[in-house]
Amino acid sequence: MAPGSRCCLLLLLLLLLAVLGAPALGDPGPLEDVVIDRYYIPKICLREAQMGDFIRYHYNGTFKDGKKFDSSYDRGATVAGVVGVGRLITGMDRGLQGMCVNERRHLIVPPHLGYGSIGVAGLIPPDATLYFDVVMLDIWNKNDKLQITTLSKPERCNRTVENSDFVRYHYNGTLLDGTPFDSSYSKGSTYDTYVGTGWLIKGMDQGLLGMCAGEKRSIIIPPFLAYGEKGYGTVIPPQASLVFSVLLVDFHNPKDGVFLEHLEVPETCKRRAVTGDFVRYHYNGTLMDGTLFDSSYSRNQTYNTYIGKGYIIPGMDQGLQGVCIGEHRRVVIPPHLAYGENGAGDKIPGSAVLIFDVHIIDFHNPADPVEIETVFRPEGCNVTSRHRDFVRYHYNCSLLDGTRLFSSHDYEKPQEVTLGANKVIEGLNSGLLDMCAGERRVLIVPPHLGHGESGARGVPGSAVLRFEVELISMEEGVPEGYLFIWHGEPPANLYEQMDLNKDGEIPAEEFSTFIKSQVAEGKGRLMPSSDPEKVIADMFQNQDRNQDGKITPEELKLKSDEDQEKIHEEL
Repeated sequence: MAPGSRCCLLLLLLLLLAVLGAPALGDPGPLEDVVIDRYYIPKICLREAQMGDFIRYHYNGTFKDGKKFDSSYDRGATVAGVVGVGRLITGMDRGLQGMCVNERRHLIVPPHLGYGSIGVAGLIPPDATLYFDVVMLDIWNKNDKLQITTLSKPERCNRTVENSDFVRYHYNGTLLDGTPFDSSYSKGSTYDTYVGTGWLIKGMDQGLLGMCAGEKRSIIIPPFLAYGEKGYGTVIPPQASLVFSVLLVDFHNPKDGVFLEHLEVPETCKRRAVTGDFVRYHYNGTLMDGTLFDSSYSRNQTYNTYIGKGYIIPGMDQGLQGVCIGEHRRVVIPPHLAYGENGAGDKIPGSAVLIFDVHIIDFHNPADPVEIETVFRPEGCNVTSRHRDFVRYHYNCSLLDGTRLFSSHDYEKPQEVTLGANKVIEGLNSGLLDMCAGERRVLIVPPHLGHGESGARGVPGSAVLRFEVELISMEEGVPEGYLFIWHGEPPANLYEQMDLNKDGEIPAEEFSTFIKSQVAEGKGRLMPSSDPEKVIADMFQNQDRNQDGKITPEELKLKSDEDQEKIHEEL
């Protein structure tokens, strides 16, 4: 048939229908079923309402002319019920099936699927076609289970939540349609509670089990595991499914002790810290979610304290027991061994688990002596250094973590000192005693024999020092308080022998010449020194009592005679 013929036939049919009184194309006549217009469908539809599901929805009901006959919005409450089991008018039962949460539909319900030829007295006339604007808010079934989705999880998870654990978590709580009803973030603090003891709704009690600190979860809880038929206040309607987005900040059990993780232990550990030891250590302190609350590194200063004495929180007192010098250790402390329910300041919340990453710099005990290790001792060593000897030695000084402090090799000559003259720290002085020339030692000097709590320039307070020493040479010393001693009895006519030109007075040059001659002849010896001339000059000054540049017979006195007179002068 030609296209023109088909067009003429269509026009004839339309004219015939009009003559016979048939409805026009714009008037479909009585509806046989519900007309559904899905005018908004959410992009994500996890579930569609099925026969037997419990649903919650809002609606406006109108007639064809737009006149409202009912509205859940006007009552301020959603409608809850079971779909597809005859509890609703047939048209609504059919029109709600297959809806997603947050989907919006226009429903046209013909009279025979609504209130029929009877209607509702005073509200809906007989044979009324009903128009509904519906939004689906919630869908659930009595066979539903908790829906848990892990959003993120830390790589390290040594432990997960169990019943009776105390948890601290942040959450956002919404209804299934996304309406927020509560948030811990808005309160500025975590929600803290025990798990599995009935303090939470059943769904949350179950939903938190197995979580790691730092894990994020989405937990969808059906009403029968939440607030059920009663709802909660004005924010959670009856029969509402709840959606919680949860971040577990930390958790512990009241029975927990301190947990230790040995991150790095030196191969050689000669000694471990015990109660009463004084420890110097660096640390980073974090919460379980990684939030840094304190760090000794930021202050560029170690934390120094006794352990086992109650000067620090109990958990750290326990956690530092048995550490080695140089060890890196992680100490995880439950709140009952830290700052408890009250926390500390504005950085440590109440009931917070604390994690300390610790590096032990050194430790000592106030009763420690100098630790001496002989590295090399020459054979045939018969003469050793003694108190008051003058020694020359090389040294390298460092902290126990290897930090270099001082070295005699940085200078042209070895270090020189008279042992026992209080010119070096006590620990080094002790370590240089009883050494042979050429001997090498390692000395570990505790701070009470070193630079003490205050330290010194370049030396931290309470630091244990490590010295590598080599004795180069030594000279026999003289008793304390003496600059010169006789090997035998001094001359009976000492002044006359010292007065070389016999003019009745002894100037400095004459005094120096005489003393040098006595040393050269082996009759006496000077206090060892790198500058003998200064020693002789000091001797002369001590004898020149009126400081007139010469010694008279009345001024010259032997040291032994002065000691008897309680006068501490020289010669």
